[in-house]
Amino acid sequence: MSQEHNRILLWVLTICISSLALGVEDRQTDEDCADLNNTTWLEYRQQRVKLQVQYLLLTRRNLDCAQMFTQESLTDARQPTYFNISRPTKVIVHGYRAMGSKPSWVKELARSLLRAQDANVVVVDWVYGASFAYNLVVENYKEVALQISVLINQLQEHGSKLESFHFIGISLGAHVAGFVGTLFEGKIGRITGLDPAGPMFKGADTFDRLDPSDAQFVDAIHTDSDYFGISIPVGHVDFFLNGGKDQTGCARSRFVSMYGYVICDHMRALHVYMSALTGLCPLIGIPCTSYEDFLNGNCLDCGVFAGTCPTIGLTENCGITVSPVPKEQKLFLLTSSSPPFCSHHILLKLEISRLDKSAEVEVTLRTESLGREQRLRLRTDTMVYKTVLTHPLSLCEIQTIELKNTGAWLYRQADVHVKSVCVSEFPSNRKEVPLCVNNFHVRRGAPWSHDFVQMRPAPCCQTDFHPT
Repeated sequence: MSQEHNRILLWVLTICISSLALGVEDRQTDEDCADLNNTTWLEYRQQRVKLQVQYLLLTRRNLDCAQMFTQESLTDARQPTYFNISRPTKVIVHGYRAMGSKPSWVKELARSLLRAQDANVVVVDWVYGASFAYNLVVENYKEVALQISVLINQLQEHGSKLESFHFIGISLGAHVAGFVGTLFEGKIGRITGLDPAGPMFKGADTFDRLDPSDAQFVDAIHTDSDYFGISIPVGHVDFFLNGGKDQTGCARSRFVSMYGYVICDHMRALHVYMSALTGLCPLIGIPCTSYEDFLNGNCLDCGVFAGTCPTIGLTENCGITVSPVPKEQKLFLLTSSSPPFCSHHILLKLEISRLDKSAEVEVTLRTESLGREQRLRLRTDTMVYKTVLTHPLSLCEIQTIELKNTGAWLYRQADVHVKSVCVSEFPSNRKEVPLCVNNFHVRRGAPWSHDFVQMRPAPCCQTDFHPT
């Protein structure tokens, strides 16, 4: 069976479990507060020809009570709107709703945006057109974009500027946002795609999917590119977290967790984005041609962006200062399994004497309470190895490096002579000298370790982030 068939089957599977996968719905405590719609299969059958789109408005003045927002809201004196023309506008567009349920994460995303910036947050509710049959939902997405464009035109007439709009589209919603951008000839200020949908879009023309021409700046986060997400770059910068496929902390077996097996990777883009809005620590992407090259330590800086590495979040153009912004740049980063998802990237470079037989060593970076391991397979034809490690603490706070000859019992390998082992954190704003230890043996059954404390200049760790 082809990979595309497997993807479609997984989409069908979501129909059975999405109500469990997407969490507990928010409960309204105020009857006057607007809310997103739910629909049932029966309602869908009865109203399938009628595409209903409504808009909810949240601002810092009505953070916990959404206001219904229409084209008439700006002129209706009987119902004053919280919309402020002078502020930027964030437009949230949800994606496919397999069971017709309202997305439970929308209000959390809106609140995260409003905590980070004083703005208008407009939520596009198209649940009626986004539910049940995925292939029919895809047929609806351009009509949804057309209806959104009518609202944007009305807001322009009242003084809103196209560059003040920032669309945040989740999954299929990213392509809805992209088509809105197409209708406005790329003059929309920004579009952020959170794991843009892959099925029926990977081979699509750029007119039919999100691409860099849809806005002045387009960024995307990829977390499930082998199933529900798209595997190709769709923006000026595309962040591929952990390679863009399998996310740390998500179950790899359906027998362990149905949520983790089916939807966890796909939804990770949303959760990482919301975490990035808190500003607790930077989520920095490194440009590279492939994930393999990144893991092999072949990409360590951001020269293509004049040395400033892009970061996930609301910063203008992701912090990129070069002009024009390069297009379709793949960015890679490793994350942890829980908020705030940040990890420090550490390059390990190991040089050994030539081996007669293949071997394996385990490298561990330790603090008093935490150790992170990485295994390296050593070959007879290679003497220099590079790999990227991650650690929740900065290299400046790591106390000890340890090497263990773990392959000795399997390969009957003798001692490994290490010419040098060096570690350095990247990217770095400081011109740091790698920490290196030279000329030692890693003997069978006797781990070798070295204390870094005496090697570091003082003071240390003045500019490092500390995930909390």
